[in-house]
Amino acid sequence: MKRALEITLISGENLRLNKKPVKNAVVAVRVEAGHECSTKPAPDKGTNPQWNEKLAFDLPLHAGFITLEVKCRSSSGSYKLVGGATVPVSDLAGEPGTPEGHVHFLSYRLRDSNGVQTDGIINISAKMSGPAPAHKYEVPRPPIGVPVGHQRKMMVAGGLVIGVPVRYAQPCRC
Repeated sequence: MKRALEITLISGENLRLNKKPVKNAVVAVRVEAGHECSTKPAPDKGTNPQWNEKLAFDLPLHAGFITLEVKCRSSSGSYKLVGGATVPVSDLAGEPGTPEGHVHFLSYRLRDSNGVQTDGIINISAKMSGPAPAHKYEVPRPPIGVPVGHQRKMMVAGGLVIGVPVRYAQPCRC
């Protein structure tokens, strides 16, 4: 089962590569391994490109995050990584009880290929529809307790364990 995810890649702020403004910046969005889409190059040249481009995905229920990567075309024609962000799916889905189709506006600080935070920011909006993720799964709790006396019944504390510290007994000094 999957959910529909629509991401609008709005703009970037202060995007630089080796302290120089980027040219032909694109954003690649990876939902899961092997499934990546990207925007067209931004018409703006400089540090604040604007894409205003929508991308739609089928997001698997097990997906925990998506990856955004801002890249720019070098003079050799290959793309170089400006910065990336890992977005938790929970940010896109919102709080429990959020109406289906609610649009979230989000901004993320980018990190370079070494994981170091850059000054670059990416602004997106996201709308999710389809089946909401239920609680992951619930594992039945085993009874918790200690056998008392000759009785073998376990006292159930509802999964809450309370510990009481015990001091080390010191010998009496008379």
